[in-house]
Amino acid sequence: MVTRLAVNGANGRMGTAVREAAAERDDCSVVLAVTPGGDGDGSVVTPEERRDALDARDVDVVVDFSVAGAVSSLAEDCVATGTPLVTGTTGLDAADRDSLGSASGEVPVLHARNFSRGIVALRHALDATLDVVAEYDIEISETHHREKRDAPSGTATALLETVAEHREADPVHGRDGTHLREETEVGVHSRRAGHIHGEHEILLADNDEALTLGHRAEDRGVFAAGALDAAAWLADRDTGRYTVDDAFGQPTHDIQQ
Repeated sequence: MVTRLAVNGANGRMGTAVREAAAERDDCSVVLAVTPGGDGDGSVVTPEERRDALDARDVDVVVDFSVAGAVSSLAEDCVATGTPLVTGTTGLDAADRDSLGSASGEVPVLHARNFSRGIVALRHALDATLDVVAEYDIEISETHHREKRDAPSGTATALLETVAEHREADPVHGRDGTHLREETEVGVHSRRAGHIHGEHEILLADNDEALTLGHRAEDRGVFAAGALDAAAWLADRDTGRYTVDDAFGQPTHDIQQ
């Protein structure tokens, strides 16, 4: 079965990577691109034309890599057309998050801050590590390209949430001046430079030892491949809210009938 995709944010960095990756696969095909410019031929449309185009192009799943603030209207269009939604947009505001929650009552919705299988493995490795060294001091660092808008990254935030499942975790975003480390603080550091695709590192230290867990993306294609895997998987799911762990074989979802 070939999954027919619409890519929202089609001309952005990730939207372009998704379209290029899909062109190399046999299990999915991009039949609709959504971008503010459009082109008037029906296969590349503006967000205002998106709802009608989703029906006209017989789209199975929307893959979204756009910007915070634009997800709410996309979710509404997916509900109106009964189209499942995979979104990797980060830095979501409250309205966007609420819209995804509401949409998941009508269509399958999968939101992930990172679609790399390596990052999924990193989160699980951190979870297992904290079972053993939950009291160690923790610092989280992330580095991305100069044009990334949100800081800290969505992945760094997800790693911080994993820490918070094991202990009280109060994030401190960078440090300046005199500062005595508190027992509950977790340092979170963001760097923006050049064209770096994404690097994340967790430092855990105490008891005269230091442990480092990390991940580096060598190419944006790893995220595109994961998003396409998730889209192909989501196409046949029941209504509900899903995570990338569900798509990659680590079920955590709560299906809403």
